[in-house]
Amino acid sequence: MRNPFVLWLVLGWVVLAEWYGYQAVHTVVQHASPGVRRWASIGYWVLTGGVWWLAIWAGSTRQTGNTVLKSYLMSLPLLLLAAKMVMLIPLLLEDLVRLGRWALSSATQPAGGEAGNAMPRSEFLAKLALGLGAIPFVGLLWGMAKGATDYTVRRVTLKYPNLPPAFDGFKVLQISDLHTGSFNSTEPLERAVAMINRQGADLILMTGDLVNNRAEEVEPHIPALSKIKSDLPIFSSLGNHDYGDYVAEFRDDRALWRQNLERLMQNHAKIGWTLLNDTTHFIERGGDKIAVVGIQNSSSHLNFTTYGNLPKAHAASGDAPFKILLSHDPSYWESHILNYPDIDLTLSGHTHGMQFGLNLPFLKWSPVQYAYKQWAGLYEQGRQKLYVNVGLGFLGYPGRVGFLPEITVFELRRA
Repeated sequence: MRNPFVLWLVLGWVVLAEWYGYQAVHTVVQHASPGVRRWASIGYWVLTGGVWWLAIWAGSTRQTGNTVLKSYLMSLPLLLLAAKMVMLIPLLLEDLVRLGRWALSSATQPAGGEAGNAMPRSEFLAKLALGLGAIPFVGLLWGMAKGATDYTVRRVTLKYPNLPPAFDGFKVLQISDLHTGSFNSTEPLERAVAMINRQGADLILMTGDLVNNRAEEVEPHIPALSKIKSDLPIFSSLGNHDYGDYVAEFRDDRALWRQNLERLMQNHAKIGWTLLNDTTHFIERGGDKIAVVGIQNSSSHLNFTTYGNLPKAHAASGDAPFKILLSHDPSYWESHILNYPDIDLTLSGHTHGMQFGLNLPFLKWSPVQYAYKQWAGLYEQGRQKLYVNVGLGFLGYPGRVGFLPEITVFELRRA
């Protein structure tokens, strides 16, 4: 976090949550024996300190050793903090009420009276806080055990007046953000590939972030991914993580950076995917044609490097009557892509829906929406449409709650 005020605010909430978590445990065991109370206090702080120490160690060494295990260790504080943040709400409200009562009592107590008598914390509220805290803890734990690979197929019908007649009913399948470095076995992606093949799509597209950081992360999964079936070429594009920009040795040695990127592009080819780096490919059907355009990672956010050349890729698409663009970062849609009104459909990923949130028919919310205006699902401006796929893999938190891993199937129809 570059803003010191935000950093201190976050740290303040963390300290407050930890303290109130301790207060809840202390209150619940207040009638136990002195030995039980002492060990409950020691156990709370040993557990808290141990979890934070493991997470810090895993974060500082995350690029070496068992990176999958370290991602789980780095997530442990998230589970506990989520629980304690929820516990904080009733306990903080209770303390505000207690403070108000104490102030009123002090103001109305006659001189020489016993003003400000201590008001004990409610044991009921402490138990309630612990019960409420268990909800996000269990939810996030479920997200790690089950949600991370609970693959979901989303079906979306898109209507366009300019869609060539031969492509009416054309099925396009999108996957994104596989982050293969996060998997500790090949079984989940083998399952995902079987689901992809069952959809019978005409065209399959992958919109970036095949790996977390290093090209070799995908290599154990090449046999599985190469089994995706398609009569047409499978097209892919690069995401921000594919360049290795987050690896210190690559930043320090551009030759190693280039070698990693070239190896990654070769791995796309080994899978059987055609990588569209600022290029266009035409698909012909029944005498009609559409253009599939792909650009390297491009973003309007300053935290991400723009590698793509949209003018070059767009120029190659010529006068194709219908154009699909693969652009990993959805922030580029509003800032640049909308300046090209003949780009009908943009497919993006990148946000993951932050792998956490509420994804209900009547309510869609995730913390990522405060950083990205377009962050999950379908967006439209005039005739142009953007779809943000929340990803097939996971990164950081090794789980998903609310925004499950997604395979999107579009049916293109003439309006």
